[in-house]
Amino acid sequence: MIEGLVKKIFEVSRKLKDLKLMSFCGTHEHAIASSGIREIIPRSIELIPGPGCPVCITPAGIIDEAIRLSLEGIEILTFGDAYRLPGFKWTKGGFPRSLMEAKELGGKVKVIYSPAEALHEGSGERVFLAIGFETTVPATVSLLERGKDRVKIISAHRLTPPVMVHTLEKHGKGKISGIIAPGHVSAIIGAKAWEFLPRDYGIPTVVSGFEPEDVLISILGLLRMIEAGRPELLNTYSRVVRSEGNKKALSSMEKWFEIRDASWRGLGMIPKSGLFLKEKWRNYDAEFQYGLRFEDSSEKNLPGCRCAEVVLGMSTPLECPLFMKSCTPE
Repeated sequence: MIEGLVKKIFEVSRKLKDLKLMSFCGTHEHAIASSGIREIIPRSIELIPGPGCPVCITPAGIIDEAIRLSLEGIEILTFGDAYRLPGFKWTKGGFPRSLMEAKELGGKVKVIYSPAEALHEGSGERVFLAIGFETTVPATVSLLERGKDRVKIISAHRLTPPVMVHTLEKHGKGKISGIIAPGHVSAIIGAKAWEFLPRDYGIPTVVSGFEPEDVLISILGLLRMIEAGRPELLNTYSRVVRSEGNKKALSSMEKWFEIRDASWRGLGMIPKSGLFLKEKWRNYDAEFQYGLRFEDSSEKNLPGCRCAEVVLGMSTPLECPLFMKSCTPE
């Protein structure tokens, strides 16, 4: 099947100019990289990863405040991929770089694999660091509904459609030829959430699954729309994604959260891109309960940092002079 898809991609691409196709999901990028898709498709097609990693874009200010709470004896519950994520205050000296370093210095930090574990782990004051795009919000809601304010949360949940708009504006009109929309996110918010991309920006868009075949089918679908000059929305992941999304999940999100302007690491403030607990749920809100102040450090990157360009798919990590030096993703 893969061989046949690649052959068709080559056939269609011969009729087209050089193209830049962007994916907005870290899992898509993993599938593309691990299966060697870039090596088997025409060189005229450039696959660009967009800001699809919710951990990568979590603001340093949130990490710094979580570190501070842990050092004050309030247990921070976090996923493993955020355990090493750096804040910013460490650059001034005398402050832990990450939650991992905070724990080494006596801070109360525990890595968990599911928000549900927060209901059974330890006692005393606990705060769950709620990181993720729309996909992980239902799990946070489940914790809130079952926890009865025994566990507070820091909401670092971010929304993908607003950052898509931000990314397209930064790249400039006509620079992105097609978009592979995130499958997991679309399962929650629905395929129709991306209708604005072909309608308002004239960009062909495909909601894709994550197998190599899924990605190749999506690339072929984009090429055919580009060839025909008809930008449309195509859902090739209909086995999981419905047009209207998960109505129950969307309803629970609306019950607990409100949409506000939010900070993204390296990108700064993006309008209406974050989910924050509504005022009536302040008993669950660590930001309110502990008077947290999330300093926006997006404009205080280390000299030479190209974080924003990498996140937006305008540069690769290897092109950043700090990669594997001051910036250590491991």
